Amino acid sequence: MTDLTTLDHQPAKPRRGADPVKALLHRHRELCETAVDPLEIAAGLEAHGVTDRTAARFRHRDVFSLAEELYARANHHTTPPPPTPPAPQPRRTWSILTVLPGLLCLATIAALRLTEGRPRLLAATAGTLALTLALRAALRRGPLSAPHAPGTTLPTLWLIAYAVLGEGLLHAALTGGPDTPPTTADWPLITAPVAALTLACAPAAWTTHLFRARAHRRLTTSRALEDFATSVRPLLLGTVTLHLLALAALTTLTATALDEPAALPATLTLGALLYVSRLLTIHGFTHAPRVILTATALTQAAALATLFTARLPGCAPLATPVETLVTTWTPAAVPTLTCGAAALTLLVHAARKLTRASAHVHAEADR
Repeated sequence: MTDLTTLDHQPAKPRRGADPVKALLHRHRELCETAVDPLEIAAGLEAHGVTDRTAARFRHRDVFSLAEELYARANHHTTPPPPTPPAPQPRRTWSILTVLPGLLCLATIAALRLTEGRPRLLAATAGTLALTLALRAALRRGPLSAPHAPGTTLPTLWLIAYAVLGEGLLHAALTGGPDTPPTTADWPLITAPVAALTLACAPAAWTTHLFRARAHRRLTTSRALEDFATSVRPLLLGTVTLHLLALAALTTLTATALDEPAALPATLTLGALLYVSRLLTIHGFTHAPRVILTATALTQAAALATLFTARLPGCAPLATPVETLVTTWTPAAVPTLTCGAAALTLLVHAARKLTRASAHVHAEADR
């Protein structure tokens, strides 16, 4: 049976004597008439499955050349242009916003170390609220801003909370606890990772800005979809690597300043997961980050749950995998493996999605 999806994405071979471009123009009339430039048509054709090989069937060397003819032949709407969009936020504005979360996180950590009892609880509550508001502002302005992606907030909060409390809770669970609430003495809190991750908002914004600007520039100079994908793929890998180098430096500095273990593997894998998730979300690909973040958070929660469930009669074997992993390596192996596998999966997905022209056609270089 013929695959109707394939027919929808692969234009039929034009009949001899017919105008193939006219038929394609009729099929994508709305796209061609509302497009502001040929690039938008090229991206739309790519999203509908038209490739450079398909363009050859319409007597064009690539999709960009085909899009130029479609744009020239389309009857563009003569309605007044839409209102001018607001000017993009100045770089100084979003640069300041991306620095605030790290500074507030360091201030909160300092307050926690200088207080005890009820004042410490108040400091933690106020610091957490201020940090949440600062992160929200940083993610709504500048290069890191993106459409709302429902379903990612809770798993992200879990992953960050696990970076702070998870290792101590895992160790306590393996030794029969916890018997006390979380304290720096009985239930160690690791604050260096979250400090490094919040400070890394600034390099994340700048690397994202560079990636979007250079990808958009290459889109305007490319003459074939495959050429564009080939040029953007190393740009994507280089961007992620640059961000991880900045995160590694910040992790080392914060660990030294706070006199804590650096926890580089766990912090870098979590940072890579959150960064690649944000890159995909920014460009409109929200499904994969939501699924992967949720699966990672559930896996970490399941690792802890098996340790407590194993205390029930007859359930002791449930704790064997986690106990073996922690004994062979360290408690940090749980977040390192879960976040590392998730980050690698999303990076492979991003290498497919973010190398498409349709992902960058509306990018603003100075956003």
